[in-house]
Amino acid sequence: MITAQAFSTIEAIDRGAWNNCFADELEDWDYYRAVERAGIDGFHWRYLTLHDDGQLIAAAVAFTTNYSLDTTLQGPGKRVSRWLSRRLPGLFDIRLYALGSPVAEQCHVGTASHIVAAQRPALLTQLLKLAREDAVQLGIGLFAVKDASHRDPQWLDACRQADLQSMPGVPGAELSINFASVDAYLGGLGKSTRKDLRRTLRRQGPRIEWRRSVHDLLPRMMALYDATLARSDLAFDCLPAAYFREVLNHFDERVAYVLYWVGEELVAFNLVLLDGQQMIDKLFAHDQAYTREYNLYARSWLENVGYCIEHKLAIYTCGQAGHASKLRLGCTFVGNTVFFRHRNPLFDQLLRLVKKFVRPDRSDPAMAAAISEIQ
Repeated sequence: MITAQAFSTIEAIDRGAWNNCFADELEDWDYYRAVERAGIDGFHWRYLTLHDDGQLIAAAVAFTTNYSLDTTLQGPGKRVSRWLSRRLPGLFDIRLYALGSPVAEQCHVGTASHIVAAQRPALLTQLLKLAREDAVQLGIGLFAVKDASHRDPQWLDACRQADLQSMPGVPGAELSINFASVDAYLGGLGKSTRKDLRRTLRRQGPRIEWRRSVHDLLPRMMALYDATLARSDLAFDCLPAAYFREVLNHFDERVAYVLYWVGEELVAFNLVLLDGQQMIDKLFAHDQAYTREYNLYARSWLENVGYCIEHKLAIYTCGQAGHASKLRLGCTFVGNTVFFRHRNPLFDQLLRLVKKFVRPDRSDPAMAAAISEIQ
């Protein structure tokens, strides 16, 4: 007999049983425990499980928060929404229950390794049912699935069959590492991009340091992170210093900080997760005063590509921003879809109208091109 449960802490779930449902995921039980312990302001975590005679057979991550409907707006639309929010605080905010995570690359739903493909759709449907019931129990009207990956067609089908509205999510970018050297990688890029990157490599750059202990640098890192976040249109969550500590403390050798120094000053850092198969670029923060002179983003990109080549990692997963530059850098895009529904029919119809204006591709031509390419 299958039973369903929802927990507020991942520590209530056996680590090995959870990871058995996410065998190929780098963002596993340890990562979500680190995120939970970081205490990210405004977010509360939910962990949904299905059990067969006490054995965990399916699981999903979820969260609750106050969501701003203008989160995916960019450019002029974002400026208008910020102007309105200053005058009418809370205008765009709505209480949200979402499957997925604000600090993961996609909505993680998994089934145990012994579950065959034919059994999986029914379990995914049960997870969706559990999540919607959990939202009702918590008194939250707006339910969503954040970033359902196009690489999981069974999950997409389950969401569509649940009678949820949908709209394109922000695509993820990745680079397949199938070249023997950085020079070979550069040789496959467009002429102008190749020329710019080779010019960057010829110039004297910042000193680069890979570290797994950065506790002494956290004040400076947080200043860099906060400044970078303030410049971003697509920020969803604001990570506290505890996040950077907890990921280090609980994610062992699968996390690294790449530091960029000019003299004795830290001018940029990159947080990456890695294993024997892939690197996930979680965030890059930098001092804008040094960005142009040292071409910090290009330096970071080439450093990561070089690391992947040297350590024979097959995939460099590089986030959901900067689609125009990542296209030039040879990336491909992985589609995501956002699903949602409000329990109040009137609000649900209103959201059907609002989504036409808050689609992530509406104000970003590069993102629109990426989504069009995926579809």
